[in-house]
Amino acid sequence: MPWFWQGLRATVRTLPVMDADGLPRGVTPGRPVTTPMAAGEFDADLCPTGALTVEGDQIVVRLDACVHCQRCRLAAPPMGWRHDYDWARMRSAPLPAAFRRSIHVRIVDAGDCGACLNEIRQLASPVYSLHRFGVYVTPTPRDADVLLVVGPVTVGMKTALEESYAAMPEPKRVVAVGVCALNGGVFAGSFAALGGAAAVVPVDVTVPGCPPPPLAILQALRRVMGQRGSVAWPMKEGHR
Repeated sequence: MPWFWQGLRATVRTLPVMDADGLPRGVTPGRPVTTPMAAGEFDADLCPTGALTVEGDQIVVRLDACVHCQRCRLAAPPMGWRHDYDWARMRSAPLPAAFRRSIHVRIVDAGDCGACLNEIRQLASPVYSLHRFGVYVTPTPRDADVLLVVGPVTVGMKTALEESYAAMPEPKRVVAVGVCALNGGVFAGSFAALGGAAAVVPVDVTVPGCPPPPLAILQALRRVMGQRGSVAWPMKEGHR
């Protein structure tokens, strides 16, 4: 991604955790936020996935349906936009305290287009360095504490996802990454897709986005571990 290569050119070896300064431009694409609306000045129908609804004098955003087409950002007047990546939402409690220092993650591609997988791959780079938080990827579900699912879960991947989840030891958690894994995304209703991970396995954490940036995924994994603090930095004025 652009910010990854910029980090290499600027010799940013690893992004700092609790530092509000020094972030490379473009570390997050940002997201739309609920915005006040003057009567008749905004057309919520411009959203291709129905993520925007008019409620009273506000345009309300459903992040689990937003595919980051940015039509609302380019509208006149534009939708409010926040440059953060603290997007994870917990549906259940974190893993027990024993997992706070280390977890093993099994990644399942359940029909991903490649975008979310590409963001996940960036986490192993020196720029993001997921290992510093004790996050390790494992090829086998029998050693996994967390199942990370991307894609709308195609019919052909249903059994593989079920078997991966069943093979994991307790306690275990499932993280759905990207709107496709949340509800099918743009593939919802397709004869070939089941409409997200929750149609097959219980989902404990959701990370909206199309795709979510690497740090949003990393933040979700830290929440599953029960690690305190945030990897979300405020963006400086003028950052895009």
